[in-house]
Amino acid sequence: MRAAVLFEQGKPIEVVDDVDIIEPRAGEVRVDVKFCSLCHSDYSVLSGVMGQLPGPVILGHEAAGIVESVGDGVTHLSVGDHVVLTPVPPCGTCYYCQRGDHSLCINGHSIGTNRLPDGQTGLSRNGEEVLKGIGVAALAEQVVCPATGAIKIPDDIPLDIACVVGCAVQTGVGAVLNTANIEPGATVLVLGLGAIGMAVVQGARLAAAGKIIVSDPLADRRELALTLGATHVLDPTADDVVAISMEQTDGIGIDYAFETAGIAALIEQGIQATRAGGTTVCVGAPPLEQGIKLDNVVVFSSMEKKLCGCLLGSCNSTYDIPRMMTAYKNKTLDLAFMVSRRRPLSEINEAFEDLHSGKEIRTVMSIEE
Repeated sequence: MRAAVLFEQGKPIEVVDDVDIIEPRAGEVRVDVKFCSLCHSDYSVLSGVMGQLPGPVILGHEAAGIVESVGDGVTHLSVGDHVVLTPVPPCGTCYYCQRGDHSLCINGHSIGTNRLPDGQTGLSRNGEEVLKGIGVAALAEQVVCPATGAIKIPDDIPLDIACVVGCAVQTGVGAVLNTANIEPGATVLVLGLGAIGMAVVQGARLAAAGKIIVSDPLADRRELALTLGATHVLDPTADDVVAISMEQTDGIGIDYAFETAGIAALIEQGIQATRAGGTTVCVGAPPLEQGIKLDNVVVFSSMEKKLCGCLLGSCNSTYDIPRMMTAYKNKTLDLAFMVSRRRPLSEINEAFEDLHSGKEIRTVMSIEE
């Protein structure tokens, strides 16, 4: 099959047409990928920021397509179904799934191992194993995944728009509704307005937040955030984000701060801006070498401030993707705005350059050119 393969981190990706993929086995499906949007996590793998890889890899994990075949025992999906792929397909039986922590399912280990749950990749080229980037490898004509990793959606939702739900929208909206579970009227601070930050803004609006303060150095993104539900916009290059957050909350502080840009320093800013008892949610993925510093642990502890992680918006993809699709059809969740550009797969390197420079919110790659 045709696929975009990264043979060496830091080097251009090559589009080849001789990658082999396995047939779906028991409990798996094979999907014809139609569209895949690029996420910053893909770039982190490409650049080596998230560690070195032992071999070639196919990136891409935010995708949508059509079921091509199903393995034994798969009864909830059929050939021809339209699906969104997810990087954490819940197994439903592990310790975490049984506790309702589906985003922590053991199948999610594939994000780090770049393999299927059984340790294989199902991908090869000239007899050499090809890694399954972030557990999905969707910058290719086909994907084989656990059946719960392909979530059925209505046929009338455009796949080039639906694909962004696979990661960005699940992560951003889920961070608000699931991870933080904010209450109506709460004050929210969003630090960073990439695709995930914009999804957080929409999640906060859906949750009826009282104030949604956003911070981003790009003026066009601040203006867009206003159309999606933000109530106040800040330019971190000119505004004192913490001071203004305090002013906007009568000196109390923000109820919930969301760091979405993958910059550790913004986590510290969120902690400073939140009130006593407030919560800072780490949604972005900073480089491995970045850490945070708590200047006074006693003050942090005595004020009962909270700091929590967030993987894929704490979503159960089999439940959350369908409800987000319903919100899209009801026009309470805007997905189309996130797709700022479409490119053919042959322009994959140019698309990643746009992503790195912050030029686009989401670039969607058309796998079939």
